[in-house]
Amino acid sequence: MPTSRDVARRAGVSQSTVSRALAGHASVDDGLRERVLAAAGELGYRPNEAARAMRTSRSGNVGVVTARLANPLYPELLQVLSRELSGAGMRMVVWDTDDADGGAAVDAARSGGVDGVIFTTATGGSTRLYRAVTERVPVALVNRTVAGWPCDQVESDNRGGGAAVAAYFAAAGRRRIGLVAGPPDASTIRGREDGFREGLSAAGLDLDRGRCARVDGFSYRSGFEAAARLLELAAPPDAVFCVNDVLALGARDAARSLGVPVPDALWIVGYDDIEMASWAAFDLTTVRQPLAEMAAHAVRLLLRRIGGTAAPHEHLVLPNPLVVRGSTGRRPVPMPAQSCGVAA
Repeated sequence: MPTSRDVARRAGVSQSTVSRALAGHASVDDGLRERVLAAAGELGYRPNEAARAMRTSRSGNVGVVTARLANPLYPELLQVLSRELSGAGMRMVVWDTDDADGGAAVDAARSGGVDGVIFTTATGGSTRLYRAVTERVPVALVNRTVAGWPCDQVESDNRGGGAAVAAYFAAAGRRRIGLVAGPPDASTIRGREDGFREGLSAAGLDLDRGRCARVDGFSYRSGFEAAARLLELAAPPDAVFCVNDVLALGARDAARSLGVPVPDALWIVGYDDIEMASWAAFDLTTVRQPLAEMAAHAVRLLLRRIGGTAAPHEHLVLPNPLVVRGSTGRRPVPMPAQSCGVAA
């Protein structure tokens, strides 16, 4: 089995530097830590967890608080978080707050069962859980963010993504534009909707309230029913933006069931770029969230906190491209200069 000495030799550093890097110590800069993690990954090195716990008084565990696992985005995000944590020699413990009140996360933090916690589905309503956890361990947010929480936060440019969709519709001459929105408590949804409205306004277009549908949950059925209502209007939309892909998949099938040809009579755009969006049955144009990069930054920042850094909290906003597929006729449209690009 490879040892920390082997990792040190591969990375060109001392054995003590390897130990500090894997422990997330603040004295190791990001570039050096990434070099050590890469060497450990190449060698398949795993620290002796029992020895590390005795030496550092740490568990080697990071908790991840999530919800809405029926949305394929979150299992995908958990996979990349697990990969990043494993590469750093940490284990991931997952709590699904759809099925519990978060008490298990609080108990683990208070008992020393985890060294830090990552929230993936935080909202303002999670404040009580957040405060209870941060009494004991560091916290980082990824995907959803909450204004005013003093912790590291990582998100994609939801506002820019929504604006990119609006600019795409406007440049293509779409004028009867519809929106399928979701619960506004999530920062992701607010950002996407605000950016979309702002983008339409910048293009001189109005979003008719009659062509807007807000759903209570992010399910296929909700998307299907909302889109069906819009498509049965006397003047139905010729383009619909759905604030996530699950809603858009439902909208795609609603159009199919009503005999509305996509993309000839209706364009549909989603958000997230879950795996199913690329399947031939849906061929969905969408905005891609950079999950791997988001996870890498969230883990890096949390490990720094676990290592004792007192640096100012960071709030990172990563660019996300518009991915053009068949639900908009694969029509590429030049985008204005902004954080979101276009991918084929």
